[in-house]
Amino acid sequence: MEKLKVLFHVNEPDRWKVALGNITNLIKDVGSEAVDVVLIANGQGISAYAEADKVETMSGLVAQGVQFCACNNSLKMMCDAGNVCMRHESLPSFVTVVPAGITAIVKKQQEGYAYVKP
Repeated sequence: MEKLKVLFHVNEPDRWKVALGNITNLIKDVGSEAVDVVLIANGQGISAYAEADKVETMSGLVAQGVQFCACNNSLKMMCDAGNVCMRHESLPSFVTVVPAGITAIVKKQQEGYAYVKP
């Protein structure tokens, strides 16, 4: 059976709990070896990468193969606006920075990823 490919998109801070729960449940149901999960955060959603409790949960999911990405445009925007200011080097080491979250989302969909927006 071909691996499931699932893209989670979080652009609102209050959607993280649901997204992480969805990912956990998906992996419990099909097994980490049967699914390729990518989460792309953009907009205000990137703020969770600075929250210790969420980062701890994410770390556990990374160990099961989940990939986490942050939009570089959003990082710049949040910093310029005086909100949570995160630099590449201050992000958790498992976070991949993509130039534009929206472009990364479109590319993943073209690669056949199912789109989930919790």
